Formats: sequence, structure tokens, C-alpha cells
Amino acid sequence: MAGDQSEATPLNGAAYFGTEVREWRVHLGLSQRELGEKATYGQQYVAKVEAGERLASLEFAVACDKAFGAPGTFARLRERAARRGYPEWFEPYVRLEQRATTILDYSPALVMGILQTERYAHAVFRKAHPRDDLDVTAEKVARRLKRREVMEVENPPLLWVILDEACLRRMIGGPEVMGEQLAHLLREAESPHVTLQVLPFGAGAPASHFAFNVMKFGDDEPDVLYVENPVSGQVIDSAASVADANVTYDRLRADALSPEASLALIRKVMEEWIS
Repeated sequence: MAGDQSEATPLNGAAYFGTEVREWRVHLGLSQRELGEKATYGQQYVAKVEAGERLASLEFAVACDKAFGAPGTFARLRERAARRGYPEWFEPYVRLEQRATTILDYSPALVMGILQTERYAHAVFRKAHPRDDLDVTAEKVARRLKRREVMEVENPPLLWVILDEACLRRMIGGPEVMGEQLAHLLREAESPHVTLQVLPFGAGAPASHFAFNVMKFGDDEPDVLYVENPVSGQVIDSAASVADANVTYDRLRADALSPEASLALIRKVMEEWIS
């Protein structure tokens, strides 16, 4: 139960919550079917929650509080689990992102997560995981939007983003969604803490074909490089790898349009989407 967790507590939010449900259920001698009946959910739903395959709904958490005689406990655990709901491999990045002083991002295909609108993020997740329940997609979108809080603190990081022109022209979610997304980029660029550049098609072969970002922290703490593939992500603190990434970013920055010309192009493409 909550006070008996081992050092092997799962980092994934859904698995974290599911482990607690299983511990309490077994402690009270209930089967999954019996818990499901008490909570008015099916046995299969309980099994998926306990396996960490889905983050339980708030309604299920409240029902667990009643079934286990633990008022408020599982509602609070569910809230905590939602904050920890990123994939295990992504959590190190999120923690670093929250305390970086500078974030240098290169996005060759999709707008980076912090700058995505709700409908754009929804379209991205549905395309990648079309068989997910809609509530699962909604939870993923909510976590992505929560990352915006990084830019809402008193001293946010400098966020410098280079977007390949493909990010502006690839239709994600339909013309209306794209128009809304590009309008959001223009609003975000009004902040002195956000700089956007577009790498135009006319620049030729890019210095990198892969997305990456470099995070800086100050106070003599070394920079780190973050790269991602379709199934996982990796934080790299090798000085040589980070130095190479910084050089690559400088090359991308040199080939990109100026911030002013980039915003003009974003505005132009936005008008094309909404016309």
C-alpha cells in the first residue's frame, strides 16, 4: 500500500497508480472482478489499470477510495500519477526542461511539444496511436500542454526553435488546425523569451535530418543533448557529442531565415491555410 512501496516503484504515472490499486486490492482480498463491481467498472478495465496500460479515470480513483475505505487517497494518487504520466524514458528530459536556462530546439517535421496547440497535439497523438481510447489521448494531450508551464514562470528559459519549413506546410489535423497552430506560434514569438527561425526549403540539405535539442543550465553545469527515436529518447551528457550538436545547431541557424523573415513566412503560410 502507499506506505509500503519498495525502491522499485514504477516511474510511469499509470504504472505507479496501478501498482497501488493492486496492492490495496490484494491486501483486502478482492479479485479484479469484485473490485470492478464495487467501482462499477469491468474486470478488464481494472486489469489494464493495474498493468499500467492506462491511467485510471478520476471517477475510478474516487470509486477505489470508497471500495478500499480510504477517503481521498486514490484521488490524490491519481492526481500525482497524472503529473508523472510521461513515458519512463521521457521523464529525465521533462525534469531537465523544467530547470534549463536555455533550450535550443531543431524540429524537422513537427512543431515541438511546448509550442503545440491542443488540437494539433491531439492530431499528432491520434495519428501515432489510432487505437488508443479517446480518454487516453486526452490525457497525453493534457500532459503535453502542461509543459507550457516551463515558459510561464518568473524567469523562463530562452527558447530558441528552428522549424523546418515542412513544419509549416505539413497538414496536421486539417487546414483550420494548421492555421490555429501557426497563429499560436506568432503569439508565442511576441515573448522576449522565445525566438523562432524557419529553415526554408530553399536552403538545401539541412545540417541535420533528425530532431534534437540542447539544454543549457548555467552555474558551470554542463550542457546536455536530447535525441529521440520512434520508441525512446536519450539524454546525452558526453562533452564531445554536445559540442558537435552545438556546431550543428549553429549551421542550422546560419541557413535559417532571420527571426523577422521567419515570422513573415509563418504569417504567410498561416494565411494560406485559413484562406
